[in-house]
Amino acid sequence: MHLGRTTLSKFLIQQLSGDASANDLGALLVDVAAAVKAISAMTAKGALGAALGSIDAQNVHGETQTKLDVLANDVLLRSCEWGGLVAGMASEELDDPYPVPATYARGRYLLVFDPLDGSSNADVNVSVGTIFSVLRHDTPEAPATADFLKPGREQVAAGYAIYGPATMLVLTVGKGTHGFTLDREIGNFILTHPNLQIPSDTSEFAINTSNARFWEPPVHRYVAECQEGKSGERGRDFNMRWIASMVAEVHRILVRGGVFMYPRDTKDPGKPGQLRLMYEANPIAFLVDQAGGLATTGRVRLLDVVPTSLHQRIPVILGSRGEVERIERYHAEFDSGADRPFSSPLFNERSLYRSEARS
Repeated sequence: MHLGRTTLSKFLIQQLSGDASANDLGALLVDVAAAVKAISAMTAKGALGAALGSIDAQNVHGETQTKLDVLANDVLLRSCEWGGLVAGMASEELDDPYPVPATYARGRYLLVFDPLDGSSNADVNVSVGTIFSVLRHDTPEAPATADFLKPGREQVAAGYAIYGPATMLVLTVGKGTHGFTLDREIGNFILTHPNLQIPSDTSEFAINTSNARFWEPPVHRYVAECQEGKSGERGRDFNMRWIASMVAEVHRILVRGGVFMYPRDTKDPGKPGQLRLMYEANPIAFLVDQAGGLATTGRVRLLDVVPTSLHQRIPVILGSRGEVERIERYHAEFDSGADRPFSSPLFNERSLYRSEARS
């Protein structure tokens, strides 16, 4: 038993005290936590739950949906639609926003989520997660898509759950980033990681090097310096990690530092990035910012980006402040031409990004 320890409900009461309008926010986060418990139980069953594998359907992004994607999406909708706390929801798995059914009261918040980040990893028993973002909706009107398109700085809460050896819920309401561990014996989330702080410097980075031939020169420059280790400019050895689950990558960074990069590249000119701004990049950027780190596209801070569409993609570079600032500087030097001694002539010939950045 954890008598006297801080539960999620107690924590939210303390964090949101003095703001009567925030009571609904606390209640909404408790509803999200209830959904996380249900999703945790489903993922923990693995093959025993008959929920692994894909279905004969694709989401709005043209990606094959897994059974767990659909189940997790439904759990979040059912858990949060009935309480009179949200006016509408949006999900990676839905083309358009989900309006609260007319049988329920409409609240003053919008919930945006990726129900099961890294879901393809579930079949091989690698950690997956849920990412969510909460926005205000200060009108009694039903929300339109445009109502969701707010920059990350307007989030009132954000978080993720990670379904690993233990299920953890990491969240912020703009007063630091805090981690809770699910105690399955009592069914409560217990505060175990208060005030997470990302070290400003690190010797660990995460990037999918199979895409190296598509990277911009600033990213090549940074990764090459890390790979040179003690014999190079950085004067120390770096470790590289890649799990292909954003939640798992970010969780490691929040706990021990590091840099995560899913940068802009030339692999698909029609996609300026791979990750989704609204329900992946923005909530994670809010958590990282509140933990003392930085999150950027390489050129613009993620929290300052004004969304243009619900499923907008964006480059993401985040983590330890000192390393992210270095990567931002490399992008600025590339755009201005100041990095020419460091850039391969091969990449200087590919002027797509240089021209675009200067236009």
